[in-house]
Parts: sequence; structure tokens; C-alpha cells
Amino acid sequence: MCHRCTILPRRILENLEKETHAQFLTTDLSDRFRVKRSEALLRVSGPDGFPPGNADRWVYDSQHTETQRQKLVRGEGQPATRDKDVNTVYEHAGFIRRYFEEVLRWNSLDNQGMDLIFNVHLGVGYNNAFWDGDDMSFGDGDGKYFRGFARAIDVTAHEMTHGVVQYTAKLNYNGQPGALNEHFADVFGTVIKQLHKKQNEHTGDWLLGNEIMGPALEGHAIRSLKAPGDTVIPLDPQPAHMLDYYTGEEDYHGVHINSGIPNKAFYLVAMQVGTFAAGRLWFEALKKLHGNSGFRDLYSALSESIPALAGSGHLPPSASQEVDKAFAEVGIAGTVYEAVA
Repeated sequence: MCHRCTILPRRILENLEKETHAQFLTTDLSDRFRVKRSEALLRVSGPDGFPPGNADRWVYDSQHTETQRQKLVRGEGQPATRDKDVNTVYEHAGFIRRYFEEVLRWNSLDNQGMDLIFNVHLGVGYNNAFWDGDDMSFGDGDGKYFRGFARAIDVTAHEMTHGVVQYTAKLNYNGQPGALNEHFADVFGTVIKQLHKKQNEHTGDWLLGNEIMGPALEGHAIRSLKAPGDTVIPLDPQPAHMLDYYTGEEDYHGVHINSGIPNKAFYLVAMQVGTFAAGRLWFEALKKLHGNSGFRDLYSALSESIPALAGSGHLPPSASQEVDKAFAEVGIAGTVYEAVA
């Protein structure tokens, strides 16, 4: 479960500040909502659950303040407004909601029709987006390095998936469980982006957040699932193999950093079985994980999920071998993992 589910990790902002001498490390607004986030996690852990809802969309305009739910500007079924960010996040949320419901048979974030709350225009030039346990919130970016975070469907899907993870595996936001939390958000951000653009594993760019890059960062992206270790395109170069696994304390012991390793494994599997088949497999595995699950647990959960999906025709018969090969290629399946994990 997330403590600070921002799309941009702090180290990206630190690196940009060093390189450009611009100011990126203003007080992170996501820190303001830690109490709210903790209360949300306690509710998830409670025995009573939630009454079923309609998964309605509610979009609020923060009006460049640091306040969530400042002004309701569009609710479910209401007409479009003159605000591009409001309309875009509303439409993207509907597409993401339909994917989870119609493809994965999952009703909203909690599988009980939880309402979807979005806040746009949070802060002044705020360079981030986050999930806080209840809401998705988006800054407008500074216009030079980042554009509006609400305008990219993979960013919205990434944050909504953090909510889904909260109500399924409840992955702790630290170390390998935290890296898996970020991994699943990247995976479904990518799957949904390809679906929305009518792309597939061969035509998709496998980049996250490239559509919110400002003119000073044009041609870059936040992360790459195809090439996590690339030091040119992604702003957040990551390890792609367990030999390069990060063991330090930064980034909650590497939640954004080490997510590159399972991200690469997903890419390798998707290239063989198809992006959308791989997404279905990953979702079934997610439901088998728990708060302290690590990379090996993901590998086991995938292997356990394959027979039923292959039997129903949702995966090719070769899926088991492809998962084995991919996880061996990134060092999760094999002796390398035992040596460095």
C-alpha cells in the first residue's frame, strides 16, 4: 500500500534541479495527504468493507490551490466543460474503468463500484500526480519541463492502478513489495495506453509519461518498460537485471528504481504472448499476492495463474515457457536472485 504514490519519484526532480538549476523540489503536495492516506488504508483493512457503488466519476478543480475537492466541475453523466484537463481526465477514467470492468471483471478500484475522484490544477506549476488512498490528483506542470499530468492516459491509469493494488494485494510501499506496487501501476498504464491508441506489443512505444514532457524534455519519457537501463530516453533509468538491484535506502529502498526489473520481464512476456494477454495474466497474479510479496512471489503467482487462462484460451500454450524465460533473463528465476535479493 502506498505511502507516497507519485508518478515522478523524488530522484528525477533532484536530478533535473541539478542539471537545469531550475526549482523542482518545492514541498511535495503529496506529503500533505499522508494522514488522509493512512486513514484510507485503515478502512481497507477493516472487516466491514464498503457498500456497492456505481463507479461514478467526479472531477474537481483545485483552482491552483493546494486543496482537494475545491470545486466540483463535472460529475458522472454531465456534459463536457470548457476545461481540457477536466474533460480529458473524465474521458480517460471512463476508458480505464471499462477496461477493468469488461476485460478483467473488476468493478472500479475496489471491485465494489467505488466512486472515482479526480483533482486537476492542483497547486501552481506542480510537477507531479499522485494517488493518496482516496483521490487521484494532478498538477499542471511548469510548462517548460512538464505539461499537464491529467492529459496522458498512462499517467491516469498508473494512479488508478495504485488504487486497485490497494484493494487487492495491498502491497507495502517499501523494498520489493513497493517495487511491485510501482511495477503493476506501470504495467497497466502501458497496457491501457496501447489499448486506447489501438496499438499492440509491436506498435506501442513502451514508454511511460512521454506525452507530458514539456518542450525542454521533448523526446524523453518518465520510464521505459522495453529498456529500463537506457540512459537517454527515460528520465528514470532503472536496473533491468537483478545483478544491478539497488540495495540503498533512497526511494523507499528502491520502489521506483527496482520496478524496472519486473517491468522488463513483463515486456519480454508481452512480446511473445501479446500485451493484452499478458495484462490479463498479470492481473490474475496480482490477486494472489499479499502485502509483503517480492519478485519471486510474482513469478510464482504468474506460474500458478497460467493453466486456467491457457485452458480458457486467453493465453497461448507457450505462456509458461515464456514466463520462465523472461524471469530468468532478468535474474528473478535462478541463482542470481538468491545471491543479491
